[in-house]
Amino acid sequence: MSAPAVPEGATLLSTFKRSFVDVPVDAENDNAISTTEFLDAAESLTTMFDALGSIAFSPVKSDMLGNVKKIRERQLATPAESETLQALVRNELKVKSHKATEGLVWLVRGLDFTCIALSQNLAKAGEELSDSFRGAYGATLKPHHGLLVKPVFSAAMSACPYRKDFYPKLGADQDAVAGELRAYLAALEKIVAILKGFQDRKEAKW
Repeated sequence: MSAPAVPEGATLLSTFKRSFVDVPVDAENDNAISTTEFLDAAESLTTMFDALGSIAFSPVKSDMLGNVKKIRERQLATPAESETLQALVRNELKVKSHKATEGLVWLVRGLDFTCIALSQNLAKAGEELSDSFRGAYGATLKPHHGLLVKPVFSAAMSACPYRKDFYPKLGADQDAVAGELRAYLAALEKIVAILKGFQDRKEAKW
């Protein structure tokens, strides 16, 4: 996985097809989250793993993209019933299927993992990425992973680049990178919290 090229004067985040900052959340309708924009944003986020620059992150990236694919397939099959993630889940469960619903559960875990790791690293200037990602993994994905998967993800945590090498890959202007990343992670954190709350409800269980 080679690090994506960032145009001069830009940041990696500004090259994303969609940012979580721009994902519509309908506060009037139980915080319904627009499916298309959410999936585009989740897909764009996986570019971050290319910036981490290690082959060890390939399983993390492919896992997230696989779950995006499951949700998108359901959306394409039933577009009128899938305009928001919550509607997609309710309507899929009505027909006794849960492939996309389960994909969303795993995708949210992956997004939560990434959000916590980067937020923690941004907040603690002296902490290396490997420590931030290891802590986030223990709090999010690790409790749900089996014996075969845990070593694969642990290897990725150990293969994180040094922060002094990682942040310049996100853009030359480090103040701009930090500012954009903070806004991005705040938006992602809000969306993850909404979806985790929804997934805890009886209507989202199978």
